[in-house]
Amino acid sequence: MRFAIFDQMEAVGRPLHEVYADRLALLEAADAAGVWCYFKSEHHYTSLDTAPSISSWLATVAARTTSLRIGSLVYLLPFHHPIRLYEEIAMLDHLSGGRLEVGVGRGISPVEHEKWGLEPDLARDRSEETLDVLLAAFGTDALTYQGRFFEVDNVPLEVRPLQSPHPPMWYPGNIEVAGRRGFNSMTVGNPTTAATMLARFTELNEQHAGDPGRVDRGMTPSLGATIRILLDDDGERALQRARAAWKHFDYNITKLWKAAGIHELPNNPSAGGDFDRAVEIGTGFAGTPEALTERLGALADVGVDPVMLCLDWGDIEPSESRRSLDLLAERVMPAFSN
Repeated sequence: MRFAIFDQMEAVGRPLHEVYADRLALLEAADAAGVWCYFKSEHHYTSLDTAPSISSWLATVAARTTSLRIGSLVYLLPFHHPIRLYEEIAMLDHLSGGRLEVGVGRGISPVEHEKWGLEPDLARDRSEETLDVLLAAFGTDALTYQGRFFEVDNVPLEVRPLQSPHPPMWYPGNIEVAGRRGFNSMTVGNPTTAATMLARFTELNEQHAGDPGRVDRGMTPSLGATIRILLDDDGERALQRARAAWKHFDYNITKLWKAAGIHELPNNPSAGGDFDRAVEIGTGFAGTPEALTERLGALADVGVDPVMLCLDWGDIEPSESRRSLDLLAERVMPAFSN
């Protein structure tokens, strides 16, 4: 099982330059510990994400690390011009020495789309067309495309990605799209749910193996799982701290929605602010390294790979996220090294 870090970089009431510096220090330590990849989300107008420019942030992370892969999870496709996004991806792939992973999606927040000046009802269509243009760009030196939202005529593409024909692609949260297109995807860290999702994901990949336009890099697509974790030698202490920090995470993830009068979030990983419920559905974990090893072992048994662990969420302090990383590297990751 590969170990990755997932990050949203929530507002915590400290100056941003300090938040950025602390996170870079954590990622340098993750790089040294042998963590496989670091993934960053994209959100706008919300305290959930204080680093909304993924490309800018990942370029900085690439410069501060040597082996840690970097990735978007996800670029919100409707918010990007596909040619500009293509150029940023190609640049990042070179800046990182070919360590880039590319996650894309349409975004589930209609409020963000509205404030960006987009019609939420068109999000799916705009997302699919943006993705079509992006994938077409990976396969040509001069792009011509005519669609509903974009028209380009013989546009030269002088910058090519380092990885050929492009970096590995991810479409989390929707295994139907990912399975049809041949993308990697993500689910929650509940073994029962993950097993069901993986069976469907495998079925879709087999059914659409020969479809035109399907991404094919010669590898079987992966289905991973995302979990927010807090580790401590004292499991009860970890649980009590996580319950408190989870309230802050729930506030940040729901703040923009509630301001717009939306109180029921689709597939809300905060489970309505109930950390114990989040543990049940597989989006949260707090306890000892040994307990996490057991949880991840159950996921590995059903074929989940990689596991994306969020170490810094809610109002977790930098010292606490670093402690989780150290315990993860010392007492969890070695159990899955083979």
